[in-house]
Parts: sequence; C-alpha cells; structure tokens
Amino acid sequence: MKQKPAFIPYAGTQFEPEKMLANSAEYYQFMDHRRTVREFSNRAIPFEVIENIVMTASTAPSGAHKQPWTFVIVSDPEIKNKIRQAAEKEEFESYNGRMSHEWLEDLQPFGTDWHKPFLEVAPYLIVVFRKAYDVLPDGTQRKNYYVQESVGIACGFLLAAIHQAGLVALTHTPSPMNFAKNFATSRKRETFPASTRRLSCGGRNGPGFAAEG
Repeated sequence: MKQKPAFIPYAGTQFEPEKMLANSAEYYQFMDHRRTVREFSNRAIPFEVIENIVMTASTAPSGAHKQPWTFVIVSDPEIKNKIRQAAEKEEFESYNGRMSHEWLEDLQPFGTDWHKPFLEVAPYLIVVFRKAYDVLPDGTQRKNYYVQESVGIACGFLLAAIHQAGLVALTHTPSPMNFAKNFATSRKRETFPASTRRLSCGGRNGPGFAAEG
C-alpha cells in the first residue's frame, strides 16, 4: 500500500496589496545595496551569526527536498592560508593561459589578478559542496535530483542572509577546485570540481566591486 505523504501544515503571512507593494519595494532597495567586495575587515564575527546564516541557506528549496549540499565553515588561519596558496596556484594558471582573451578583457574593469589575500583576511570562508547522492545506513546510494540548481538556490539564500546580517561576501570559484577536498571535512560522495563554491564572509573594509568569475 502506498504511503500517504505527511505534510506539515503551512500558514503563511498574508498582506493587503498596498502592504505587498511597500514590502517588495523595501526589500528590493535593501538587496540593491548588496555589493560584492574584495577588501575585508578582520573584525571578529560571532560564530553563531555564521551558523544562523548557513541555517537560513539550508531552508532553500531543493529537488525532492533532498538538500544536496554541505556547507563547511573555515576560520582556522592555518587552513585559510593553505586554501589561499592552493587557490592562487590555480588562479595563476587561469590568468596565464587558461582564460580566454575575452574573459581577461571582461575582468579588466575590476582590476583582479591571481592574488587572493582576502582568503586569509576574511574571518570566515564558507565552502559549499554539492552531494550527487546520499548514502543510506545500509551503505546503499540514493540519488539526489537537480543538484546543481538546488545548490545554486541555496547559495542565493546564503548571500541574502549574509547581507541581512550586515556583512559582505565574495563568491570565489577558481577552476579546477580539486584542492578543496584536501581542506574540508567532506566525504567521497561530494563532487568537487564542477560544483564547489567558496564565499569569503566578514565585515567590509573598502570599496565594493562586481563579482568575479
């Protein structure tokens, strides 16, 4: 016999059209002030704030509600240094042969290069992995669905939560990112090269620029 789904009752907040318009305009103005920055303050941020931000990201919708992601929060200076060294090695190769001439031209207005000091200055790095499948207690694999799309949506929630907390972030996605698995506590089923994103998160300490990559 097919099991009947067990749903949690939902009671959303409803507004009159005027209030909807005011709320939507206010939120647009709030989000329109979000910027991607590359200069961070090393001011300490309570870890609980970052936990709440990640928990907010975990509320994102996902294929079959499988939540096919893992968020790894990195604050240890030694690990951040190793991540920076590995990332800069890949970025050097990208800026000196991997990237097309057109790509490099598009990056010129932002003044970026292979140096990534923010990876050590920002108090937190949030490394986001996708999970292609889950492993059940008996060891069998269970496929996840729309993994790339689900992780992308969760990252959007993550960025909005960072902004709401009064912090700033930079999405940093050097390619390839195989080195990420050497620094994060993740398992074999997580796919690294095509799906890893890293966000530097902290307080702002300089001008904001458009996102790279």
